[in-house]
Amino acid sequence: MVKMSSRDIEIDIAKTSFQFNKVLSCGLGLPYCPYLPSKMIRHFLIPVTALWSSAVFAAAVNPLTVDIGIGDARRFANLMKDNAVPTAEVLQREYLDRAGPGVKIFTPLRIVNAERLARKVAANPDAYRYAIRECLPRLPALRSDLRAIYLAFSGLLPERPLPAIEVVFGALNSGGTASSDTQVIGLEVNCPPGTSPEQFRTTMRSFFAHETVHTWQEEETPQALADPLLSQALREGVADYLANLVTGEMPKPERDAWARQRESWLWEEFRRDRQFMRSDSESLRKPGASPRFKRWFANYGSAPEGWPSEAGYWIGMRIAEAYVNRAPDKPAAIRKLVELEDPAALLEASGYQN
Repeated sequence: MVKMSSRDIEIDIAKTSFQFNKVLSCGLGLPYCPYLPSKMIRHFLIPVTALWSSAVFAAAVNPLTVDIGIGDARRFANLMKDNAVPTAEVLQREYLDRAGPGVKIFTPLRIVNAERLARKVAANPDAYRYAIRECLPRLPALRSDLRAIYLAFSGLLPERPLPAIEVVFGALNSGGTASSDTQVIGLEVNCPPGTSPEQFRTTMRSFFAHETVHTWQEEETPQALADPLLSQALREGVADYLANLVTGEMPKPERDAWARQRESWLWEEFRRDRQFMRSDSESLRKPGASPRFKRWFANYGSAPEGWPSEAGYWIGMRIAEAYVNRAPDKPAAIRKLVELEDPAALLEASGYQN
């Protein structure tokens, strides 16, 4: 998950409005980003929460009225009416040039360009048609699920702004991503052919919760950059842990059942790969290119033989769970997990590795 925009946090206290413009601005490829401004804001907000229980925290969206943005998805669906397969030219003119916020976020690293999207659609038109026919019409009925999840989050972390939700069609390579104020869901990945209404609802509930957590996570700290495998496990695992907390549903229950049967062995495998990556300069420079990283992440359809995909999510979720279970102040522990300043310190405090 890559953060792609800044976030404004507005707080109304006793009819007085203060606006804090987050000045953190990190471009892709920069070796270091200043963290102090966002931390100062966050450290101000949390005491205010405790001192003024009647404070009204104005989020990016209101959990009681939040809706699911489907304008981009509908425009794409219109391009496939009457069994049409849109060309790159049509996709560029009618979909990318007219992009709403969801497509704008999804394009750089997922859709990439009209030519690539056109090739994917032409090669898999039935996958897109199934999602258009079976799942796009079901999205409005999921508003109540989204609002319930957001109400749970607003109770758990009232100082955190809630993101807007956008649904798009991508290049069959991503179920979702998040910027600092918007989560974007790729419908064709979350509704593959054969998906039942119940499966779709469960998947979307998990994404609503998981991607919301990503909108709160900051750029990686120097401590996180020095420990890429553990950092990634906690970024994704914390999102899965909190998703489980607010939905009552285990993300990827098949993966959970597989992993629990071999937890000690799985942790030893992770520990060895983590140690190697921490001591290997090339792994630190380009962690996503490391074969050891790909055993655990970014391996949908290419996981190690006999493994479920993205097993690193599960490891991170278990560490997060152990950390909160051990903490005397559990809300404060959850905030520390979201902030994720020092992954190694969180692991040590969790007691999980023992």
